[in-house]
Amino acid sequence: MGSRLRLDKKVAIVTGAGSRAAGIGNGRAAAILFAREGAKVLLVDKNTAAAEDTLASIKEEGSEAEVFTGDVSSAADCRAMVERAVSRWGRLDILDNNVGIEGPGSVVSVTEEDWDQVMAVNVKSIMLTGKFAVPAMAAGGGGSIINISSIGALRPRGLTPYSTSKGAVIALTRAMAIDHAKDGIRVNCIAPGPMYTPMAYSGGMSEEARERRRRASPLGIEGTGWDIGYAALFLASDESRYITGVVLPVDGGVTITTASREDR
Repeated sequence: MGSRLRLDKKVAIVTGAGSRAAGIGNGRAAAILFAREGAKVLLVDKNTAAAEDTLASIKEEGSEAEVFTGDVSSAADCRAMVERAVSRWGRLDILDNNVGIEGPGSVVSVTEEDWDQVMAVNVKSIMLTGKFAVPAMAAGGGGSIINISSIGALRPRGLTPYSTSKGAVIALTRAMAIDHAKDGIRVNCIAPGPMYTPMAYSGGMSEEARERRRRASPLGIEGTGWDIGYAALFLASDESRYITGVVLPVDGGVTITTASREDR
């Protein structure tokens, strides 16, 4: 008797489902794995071409997904994406919030406009996706929301707007877990460490910097988008049915070592 798919008959929305460059980012990995395990997946991204690349990978494996072009810092787009998932597949079980931007500087050097942009993209977007996803999930008996924070929230490294926004993601995750437990909705958070993803190498990271990041892990290995994707898969599945409000670092042990400004 064959094993049952881990997300059989579930419907998922993955935001940031494309990648900034060729390769596997956190959102793309999660979307592919969700589809591989039986979920129908709505691939949300501002960059239609990037989401189409993810769709092509899913279709190659014979799974089902659809691209939705949208901006998750827009309430109208967040409402429309949830309505599309429900109208297409009849329900919503999983929301994986992967959209995020970096924000360098200190409170002295950052501009007010840049600060507001980081908060809008990294924090407000999760409020807005949840505003429309939670009622849809509750109508179907519950679900799982996965938010992506960063070890930068646990171990600041000189990117104050970014670290602050990712700390807010952790607080928001815990608050949502309490608010919506009565509806059977679990809300958890992944804190990626120094992953080698398109977000890292599209900025022109040197091989020296890449090697320094690898050595930052006590395990001595490099993290990839697949590591975040598999963590999201577990939190999306019924295997994690008794887990809510947690922050899961996926960082090769970096957060238990001496802090270093070299970690990214």
